[in-house]
Formats: sequence, structure tokens, C-alpha cells
Amino acid sequence: MEHEGLKQRFATLTTAHLADACIRAGLPVRCAPAGTRAVTPGNRLFGPAIPVRHVGSVDVFLEVFETATAGGVLVVDNGGRLDESCVGDLMVLEARAAGLSGVVIWGLHRDTADIRAIGLPVFSLGSLPTGPLSLGPRIDGGLAEAVVGTWRIGPSDLVLGDDDGVLFVPLARAGELFTLAEGIRDTERRQADRIRAGESLREQVRFADFLAAREADPSLTFRAHLRAVGGAVEE
Repeated sequence: MEHEGLKQRFATLTTAHLADACIRAGLPVRCAPAGTRAVTPGNRLFGPAIPVRHVGSVDVFLEVFETATAGGVLVVDNGGRLDESCVGDLMVLEARAAGLSGVVIWGLHRDTADIRAIGLPVFSLGSLPTGPLSLGPRIDGGLAEAVVGTWRIGPSDLVLGDDDGVLFVPLARAGELFTLAEGIRDTERRQADRIRAGESLREQVRFADFLAAREADPSLTFRAHLRAVGGAVEE
């Protein structure tokens, strides 16, 4: 039920809002590599991470689906390989049948047209016709943790995705981060409305005052100034 409430709140937020919230909360901003994009633009991801480390065979996915919690997001670690795809339409269909809410791949997918027709959100580094090219040994802990870029992702993480990419946040801090993100969203919307009404952003954030204050104190940052005047641009 708690996850459902967060899902409803995420419908009015973006990964950018939540990334800024992580900065404000003093947490690392854990994004999937910049090339990670939705197979179908406009798709959004939300759900606890279900990690799996791929070694060349789909049996690891089928094993995960045996016990997967509905609403989770399959996070596939294929080492960021760009010489093979590791997820195709059958595994996406099976993920949907298992009740998952989406798939994130640190690697490539194939069967793009079929995946789009299935409708389950899938995010990856791109597509390639060939499937796995080799079979490696099973990895200890391969169903407990996945590596995505430089980040280690596990069941204690919440996966969020939209047109800007994929973000991972700690489930234990999600409520706090969503509240911060909502505040940032509301401030930015007010600022945007005021720009449209003719009041520049520089006027709103008293940029001339910032320049004068920085002249007196070169250590003053724009972020510190924004916080002092109640603005939001960077975080």
C-alpha cells in the first residue's frame, strides 16, 4: 500500500525532481548511464528493484520470475555490453505475466517492435539483433544485486524512470525524497508561471543581489543564495 501511494505521487513528478531531492537530502544521485532510455518514448518506470546478473542464459530470468514480487522492476546487469542483447520479447512477456512493472537493462535488448507492442516499460542502452554470444559461470549473489554503471542495486532500492532516464533511490528514504521533490516541483512551477507573466528568473531569484554578495564573499555559491531566497533551479 505504501508503494502504491508513492506510485501515485510519482505520476506528478519527474526523475529530475527526485535527483534534485537527493542532492538536497545529501544522498548520492544514482542514475543509470546516460544512454539508458525507454524502448517506447514516454514510458515511465516505478517499482522496487528485482536484481539479476545475466551470464548468457535466460534461466536466470525464469528463476527470478518464480518468486518475483508483483510491481517490482527487473534490473538486468549484463555488464553494459554493447556486442549482444540479453533481453527479448519473450522475457518481457514473461515479466509482464509475473506481474512486474518494467525492466531496466544495463546492456541491450532486441525484438524492439514486439516489446513496444507488449507495452511493458523497458529501458536499455539500445538494441542489437544478436542475442547472448557466450555462456559464463553462474555468479554468486547474482539474484541479490545488480551493477548498473557504477552503482550496486538491490531490493532495498526503488527504480524510477521517465524520458530523462533511470534513477535509483533508497526505499527507506523514498517518502522523504518524494516530499522534497514535490516542494522543488511546486517552486519551479511557480517560477515558470512568473516568467510567462513577464517576471524574469533573474528578477525572481534576485540575481543582481547574488552577484553583489559574491563580490563581497567569493565563497558564496548560487545554490546557497537560492536556498536563502526560496528559489529552485539546480536542486
